[in-house]
Amino acid sequence: MRLNSVARHPLAVCRVATLCFCILHSALFSAETAGPPTNTPPLKKLSLEELSQIEVTTPSKEPEKAFRTPAAIYVITGEDIRRSGATSIPEALRMAPGVEVARIDSDKWSIGIRGFGSRLTRDVLVLIDGRTVYSTLLAGTYWEVQDTMLEDVDRIEVIRGPGGTIWGPNAVNGVINIITKRSRETHGVLASVGGGNVDQGFANVRYGGGDDRLSYRLYGKTFTRGPQFHSDNRNFDDWRAVQGGFRADWNRTQNESFVFMGDVYTTRAGERVNASTYNPPANYIIDANARLSGGNFLVRWDRNLSDRQSVEIQAYFDRTNRAEPNFADFRDTFDVDYTHHLKWLGRQSLTWGLGSRVSPGNNVQVVSGLTFNPAQRTDQLLTAFVQDEVALVEDRLSLTIGSKFLHTNFTDFAPEPSARLLWTASQSTSFWAAATHAVRTPSDAEHDFNLSSLVTILPSGMPYFARFSANKNFQPEQMNGYELGFRQLLGKNVYVDIAGFYNHFHNLFSEDIIGTPFVENDPAPTHLLLPAQFGNGVIGNTKGFELAPEWRPTSFWRLRGSYSYLHMNLRKGPNSLDIGTVPITEGSSPHHQVYLDSAFTFATRFEFDAVYRYVSNLPAQNVHAYSTADANFAWQLTRQFELSLVGRNLLQPFHAEYAGDPGGLVGIKRSGYIRLTFRQ
Repeated sequence: MRLNSVARHPLAVCRVATLCFCILHSALFSAETAGPPTNTPPLKKLSLEELSQIEVTTPSKEPEKAFRTPAAIYVITGEDIRRSGATSIPEALRMAPGVEVARIDSDKWSIGIRGFGSRLTRDVLVLIDGRTVYSTLLAGTYWEVQDTMLEDVDRIEVIRGPGGTIWGPNAVNGVINIITKRSRETHGVLASVGGGNVDQGFANVRYGGGDDRLSYRLYGKTFTRGPQFHSDNRNFDDWRAVQGGFRADWNRTQNESFVFMGDVYTTRAGERVNASTYNPPANYIIDANARLSGGNFLVRWDRNLSDRQSVEIQAYFDRTNRAEPNFADFRDTFDVDYTHHLKWLGRQSLTWGLGSRVSPGNNVQVVSGLTFNPAQRTDQLLTAFVQDEVALVEDRLSLTIGSKFLHTNFTDFAPEPSARLLWTASQSTSFWAAATHAVRTPSDAEHDFNLSSLVTILPSGMPYFARFSANKNFQPEQMNGYELGFRQLLGKNVYVDIAGFYNHFHNLFSEDIIGTPFVENDPAPTHLLLPAQFGNGVIGNTKGFELAPEWRPTSFWRLRGSYSYLHMNLRKGPNSLDIGTVPITEGSSPHHQVYLDSAFTFATRFEFDAVYRYVSNLPAQNVHAYSTADANFAWQLTRQFELSLVGRNLLQPFHAEYAGDPGGLVGIKRSGYIRLTFRQ
């Protein structure tokens, strides 16, 4: 089960890159070398004051300055990603405070924000250019298929804390919005090729053209990544992928614009899964490739009706094919959203919108112990939201209130209200506070999922199974969140961002024993069965803070870092039948995280970036606290060519970050790669 494509071997990747260089050679020297003029300087040249004024859209779906945002937002710029040497979106997310990124193996990560880290990031809503990639099947995001050319990423906006008022369900602990560059900013040719011991080979090619009115870009990428360290030498987690896509931006008039974009991909991601069978009664481990493929197409229309109001309509289609060794999911998603921005009464900015999503899915049974009933279902989501920002004191004090209202095939009407207060004490100091209610809606896994597992063979020879049955009464998880924040620019060289939070949860996911064991004859053979189901039996709270300073002692040296503290206090609720979810959930997120980044630029041609990371222990995952470091050296050989040497996890041969299921801990290797990039 291997990908029979150009991504099969590192040498093939290099051949693809060479071929692409040859095909595009005539275009390299005839294409326009510069995009349309712009008044915005490159991010790498911005001062701290200018960086704090970067416009972000995730908090309100309307551009606003990051410094004046009443939310804990952190922006990872495309320049930050380039200098970090990251080769995947999860690795880039390590830069954001309060975000827990733990690599499980070569192609899987556990990611959380302010706790609840898990393989599928169930409490965080993830978007790419406004397209939701959160899956309602198992409640979360499959990170191994969320990919694009990192050189095309303009910024990643990370909100720590609830964002459901604007974005809807499942934005409980945060929102991650990956925003790519407009096509007019990517004219010309970009190509890169490289490889190393884990990132064994990769090639990326992009071409963009057009003018101020109509611009476009096309891209293609492929990679092959080797397995991490396995003490049993079962190197199941090799990973290969091919992906391509396009984007076109059309400014039909000065007040009207369209965006068209899409991607297609195919991936083979090695994984280890556990499967159970009734006849013969057994549990066994499968090492095989997950065959993953899909594509998406998005169109967005923006129209300025006047200098006081604008409308936006976005629609997309997403096709997902997942054929894993123990289950399969084939799903189509159709989504449309309408947003209206209105400035009225001088000091008010009103945003409201409507949305609808339909997602029919088909879950083919692969092993006997894991089924969805019914196998074919259609998930539905209807939403409406309204948010009003009122300037109580012009340029000083503002209040933002609003709510999302949603209905799904799993839930009745559910509101998500919020209130946010921003005090801009001066041009360099701001304070904010927020109170928000957010929900995570049930998924197909909680409502329609049946999982059986062999516990043991009794002395009598009778098999003993445990079965988690579907729970049609599973309720939405609920969170009430309270936040405080402070930002200050000290002179021109120091910036400080502090955010604190207290969240109260109820109706959290639990694994409940719902009866005593009994003998069951069907399916054969006769066996003893322990009945269980997924429930809402956990309550509790989380609290903590994040500190993110940045200091630029000279024009060529930048120092920045973050410290994140998290305390989780969960417990069984009244009449709960939970059998152990609390210690697993609490012990799967670190109490302490430290991130330090030093970036040097020498004579404009040489760059050196060094990162130190510390993560405290995860007792539920049997993962010890660890420290490690990354480094990136980049040399601008000529105006067109750049050579990079990147080292990852340099302080030890390997270390564990999160436990896989099943099997023992996978060691994340010390790794390195070399990359050559051409820009024209």
